Amino acid sequence: MFVNTAWALLPPVIAIVLALITKEAYSSLFIGILVGAFLVAKGNPVKAVDHIVNDGLVQAISDNAGIYLFLILLGIIVALISVSGASSAFGRWAKTHIKTRSGAMLATFVLGVLIFIDDYFNCLTVGTVMRPVTDNHKISRPKLAYLIDATAAPVCMIAPVSSWAAAVSGVANDLDNGVSGIQLFIKAIPYNFYSLLTFVFIIGLVMMRFDYGPMKKYEEAAEVDGELFALDVEETEEKGNANGRVFDMILPVIVLIALCTVAMLKVGGYFATKSDYYHDLLGAFGDTDSYVALPWGALITLILTIIYMCAKRVVSFKEAMGCIQKGFIAMIPPMIILTLAFSLKAMTGALGADVFVHNVMEGASNHLYSLLPAVIFIVAVVLAFASGTSWGTFGILIPIVTAIFDPNSPLLIIGISACLAGAVCGDHCSPISDTTIMSSAGAQCEHINHVSTQLPYALSVAGISFIMYIIAGYAQNAVVCLIVGAIVTIAFLFMMRKMAGRHAINK
Repeated sequence: MFVNTAWALLPPVIAIVLALITKEAYSSLFIGILVGAFLVAKGNPVKAVDHIVNDGLVQAISDNAGIYLFLILLGIIVALISVSGASSAFGRWAKTHIKTRSGAMLATFVLGVLIFIDDYFNCLTVGTVMRPVTDNHKISRPKLAYLIDATAAPVCMIAPVSSWAAAVSGVANDLDNGVSGIQLFIKAIPYNFYSLLTFVFIIGLVMMRFDYGPMKKYEEAAEVDGELFALDVEETEEKGNANGRVFDMILPVIVLIALCTVAMLKVGGYFATKSDYYHDLLGAFGDTDSYVALPWGALITLILTIIYMCAKRVVSFKEAMGCIQKGFIAMIPPMIILTLAFSLKAMTGALGADVFVHNVMEGASNHLYSLLPAVIFIVAVVLAFASGTSWGTFGILIPIVTAIFDPNSPLLIIGISACLAGAVCGDHCSPISDTTIMSSAGAQCEHINHVSTQLPYALSVAGISFIMYIIAGYAQNAVVCLIVGAIVTIAFLFMMRKMAGRHAINK
C-alpha cells in the first residue's frame, strides 16, 4: 500500500527536514533510510533491518566500491605531495615570481581551478601553497579563504575527471533513455550556472580591484595597515622535505589527470579492436564506467608517484607507507555520506518514488514545468546550507529530479544542473560545510570571518544563477544563458563598484 504512492516520498522528505533542523547529515540520512525500510517492510522490524543492511548499506558499498577506492587513492596521493615538501616549494617559487596583488589573487584562482580532481585535495593544497604569496602582497586571510573555497567544490562539480563526477554519475546512473551517469554529468556542465558564473565573478572582482560588504573592511585594513587577520597561532602544518620541488607537485597531478582520462576512454571502448566494442571519443566518454576508470588511473599514478618520490629521496619508503593510513582517514567522511545517500536512493527506489512523482508532474502546466529547475536550485541551496554537505544534497535530490522530468527532455539536463549547482552553492555558503571549514584552516583565518565575508559574494552569484535557471527553463540553450549570465554578472559588479566606491589598489 506504500509503493508508488505519496508515502514513497516520506524518506527523502524526512531526511531533508531533519537536515534543516539538526544541521547534521549523517543521522538525517540514516533516519530517512530507516523510515524507508519500515515502509518497504510494511512495519516488520526484522524485514526492515534486512532491507537496511542488505538492500541498503551492503549493496551501496558493493555497487560503489570503485569510487571508495578512488577516494582512498586520492587521499594517499595528497598526503604524499604534502610530505614531499612540493607544496611548500611552489609557495617559495610563486613568492618571487608574482609581483602584484591582482596577480597573486589570479594565481590563487588558477591553482584552485587546476586542482580539480577533488575538493579536499584542492583545499589541502591551495592554502598551504598560496598563503606566503598572498601575505607578501598584503591580501587578507578572509580574501584568501574565499578564493580557496570558491575554487574547491565549484570546479570539482564541472570536472568530468573527479571524485564528484564519479559520485554524481553513480547516483544518476539508472535512467531509461540509455544515457549513462557520467554522460549526464558532462551534458549538465554547461548549465551549471553557479560554478561557471562564480569564476566570472572572481575574475571580474579581481580585475576591477574592489570589494564590497564585510570583505571591503578586511581588504582595506590589509592593504593600508598590513593587518591580515590571520589566526594568532603558530604554523603547525607539515612542511615536508626541504628538498621538495615544484615539479614534484605538478607531475603527479598531470599524470593523474592524463591516466584517468586515458582510463575513461579505454573502459569506454575508444581503444577497442573489435567493432562491437569500439566507440568514438564522445561515445567512449558516454559509455565509460567511471567507477572502474578513475581507480585504474589513480592506482597507477600512486605507484608511479611513490617510485618517483622514493627515487628522488624526498620521501622515504616508510613515510610513503605512512601516507596510506593518512589518506584513508582523510576520506572517511565522504565515504560515509556516499554510503548513506546511495542507501536512501535504494529505499526510495523500492517504494516507487520515481513513478509517483512522475505521475503527479505529468499534470503540471507547461509554465510551471519550465520553472522547476529554478525551484530545484533553491531547494538544493537550502538543504546543502542547512546540512553542510553537497554530496548528501544531490544524493537526496537527484532521484527525485530524474523522476520529475521525462528522460528524453532537455529539462532533465537543466534540472540535474540546477540540483548540482544548488548543492555547491549551499555548501559554499554553509558555515558547517567541510570545505568551508577547511578553507578557513587552509587560509589560517578565523572561521567566522571567512563565513561572513564570503556570504555576500556567494549569495550574489546565487541570485544571478536563480534568474538564469528561470530563463533556461524556457530558452533551453546553454550558450545563450551563459552569455547572458556573464553579462549580468559583470554588470552587477560594475553597479556594486559604483555603490561601494572604488577600492584603490596599487598595481
